[in-house]
Amino acid sequence: MGKIAGVDVLLYVEINEEKIVLGGQSGATLNRTTNIIDTTSKDAGGWVENVAGVNSWGLDCEGFLVTDDTALGEVERAWTERKPLIVEIRLPGGRIYGGKCLISDFPTEFPQDDAASYSLTLTGTGPLESKKEVV
Repeated sequence: MGKIAGVDVLLYVEINEEKIVLGGQSGATLNRTTNIIDTTSKDAGGWVENVAGVNSWGLDCEGFLVTDDTALGEVERAWTERKPLIVEIRLPGGRIYGGKCLISDFPTEFPQDDAASYSLTLTGTGPLESKKEVV
């Protein structure tokens, strides 16, 4: 059982049922959240009580703009058309997390003294799927 280097974890975007690596990616964060519902009552002995509500997920990603990157072009198209994307995060060893998401934020930066870059915030719509691919 070995540790995983972040550089080996890649984000893929589905285009025509094929998964393509998002070019220029320099970092990504998989966010998983549970809505906590307060169910505290007077008979709780002075302690807060909670139950788990709905789950949600999303991805934050940043990277450098790459000329003619097919996956980034698909992200641009999906944002322009307000359409969902199918994405996957693939870890070494075969673990895959993914699902359908919407683009909620997509800024690009063009600094004078640094490389042009993008940031991407993807908000999951529906379940986050987790599977183990045979490698």
